[in-house]
Amino acid sequence: QVQLVESGGGLVQAGGSLRLSCAASGRAFSGYAMGWFRQALGKEREIVAAINWSGGRTYYVDSVKGRFTISRDNAKNTVYLQMSSLKPEDTAVYYCAVNFNGRYHYADPLYTDRGQYDYWGQGTQVTVSS
Repeated sequence: QVQLVESGGGLVQAGGSLRLSCAASGRAFSGYAMGWFRQALGKEREIVAAINWSGGRTYYVDSVKGRFTISRDNAKNTVYLQMSSLKPEDTAVYYCAVNFNGRYHYADPLYTDRGQYDYWGQGTQVTVSS
């Protein structure tokens, strides 16, 4: 059974940092693109960052560019989101997700649309106080 488990969320003051982890199990995740999304109260779930299977390309939503970094360790079946200079508007539940379309796809794509992802974690709360 495929499982994604996020961890590392919590309460932090504005300007602080957090590192989110997403541990995958039930299936090898090397060779598949992954992403981080977030959903604030009363808002739509939005892409935060995405990474292709090799880790050679990344995408960030404009609001987090220069502050967040997505990375992956395929040997550990884990993807990370390092968040720095956090702002109150970063407060949300953060989810990781995986796209199972074509392992080791020759084009090594990444995906930014939530509809392109097949499995999701349960989410981890990040709260940034001002």
